[in-house]
Amino acid sequence: MNAKPVLFLALGVVMALSGPARPQGFAGLGQNADGFALPAPDPVFRFPEDHGSHPDFRIEWWYLTANLWDAEGRAYGAQWTLFRNALAPEGGTGWDTPQIWMGHAGLTTETDHYAAERFARGGIGTAGVVAEPFEAWIDDWQMTGPWLSDITVTARGADFAYRLDARSTRPFVPQGAGGYSVKSPDGQASYYYSQPFYEVTGTLTLPQGEVAVTGTAWLDREWSSQPLSEDQTGWDWFALTLPGDEKLMAFRVRREAGADYIVGTWIAADGTPSPFDPGDIAATPLATTDVGGGAVPTTWRLEIPARNLDITVAAVNARAWMDTSISYWEGPVTFEGSHAGYGYLEMTGYE
Repeated sequence: MNAKPVLFLALGVVMALSGPARPQGFAGLGQNADGFALPAPDPVFRFPEDHGSHPDFRIEWWYLTANLWDAEGRAYGAQWTLFRNALAPEGGTGWDTPQIWMGHAGLTTETDHYAAERFARGGIGTAGVVAEPFEAWIDDWQMTGPWLSDITVTARGADFAYRLDARSTRPFVPQGAGGYSVKSPDGQASYYYSQPFYEVTGTLTLPQGEVAVTGTAWLDREWSSQPLSEDQTGWDWFALTLPGDEKLMAFRVRREAGADYIVGTWIAADGTPSPFDPGDIAATPLATTDVGGGAVPTTWRLEIPARNLDITVAAVNARAWMDTSISYWEGPVTFEGSHAGYGYLEMTGYE
C-alpha cells in the first residue's frame, strides 16, 4: 500500500481545506466515493498509458523508495512521491480543476532524517504527469525518462537534495490478483503494480557535502477512489529485497477493532508474482521508538510459513519521521533470520 500503499495523508488536509466536506475515515481513504470510478477485478494494464494519471479515480500516486550506499558502505534511504487527489469527480480547467497535487521527498542517513513537501493545484502547469515520454513533476521536483523503466529523479529541501538515475530491464509486477489489490475484508481495493528491480546511481547533497551513492529502488503505482473501509486507521508496508534478488511486498492495514488485514506478494527474480491470501503472513511489532509524538514500531518480526521465512526487520534510523502536513514514518530497514537483506518500511496512522 503504500500500499504504499504509499499514504495519501496530507491530501486529507487539502480536501478538508478545499473541498465541500471534511474527509472521513483514515485521511479520507474510507470516504464514500460516489461519482468516482472504482477498481474492478481482472484489470488489464496498458503501458505506457497506465504510467500516466487516471483522473476518473479520486486518489493516485507515483512512489519511489531507494536503498543506497556510499563508497565506505554507509547506508542511506531516499523517498520521492507524487500524489494526485480529486476533490470532485468532474470539474473545469485551469484554476477550476478539482485536481490537487502533493509531493513528498525524504532522505535518511544512519543518524539524520530530512523531509520536504510541495503542494500544487492541477491545470496550471505546476504539477502533473505525462505517460510518454514519461514525466512527473511538482515545481522543480522531477521524475523523468523515456518511459518509467529508465528515469532520473530529483528533489530538494531546505537541508538536502538528491539526483538518482534508476534503470530496469525487468517487467512491472502486478500486486494482488493481477493488479487488483484488496485492502479490507469489506472488499475495498486499488489498482496496484510495482517496479521493484531498479539499479540506481546518484548523488546526495547533505549539509556536510555531496555523497556519491549506488543501490536499488522500488516504485509503486497505485490508484483508487476508496481503498480503505471506514474503520481502518493506518497501515504498515514492507518492501524487501531477499537473497537471489527475490522481493517481498507485505502490508498490514490496522482496524479500530477486530483483526488487521495482512496480505502481500512474493516476487521471483524474473518478476513472476505469487500473491498471498489473508492469514498467510504474520507481522508482529517487537520494539517501538518514541517519535512523532507516539510510540512507533521500528523492529518487527515477519513470518511466512509457506516460504519458510521468519525474519526480524529493524530500522536503519529509528527516527525516520516524515514531519509533513500529516506525519508518518518512512525509512530504510535491514533484516536477518531465515533470510537476510534490506528494504523499506512505511507506517501511517501513528501520529
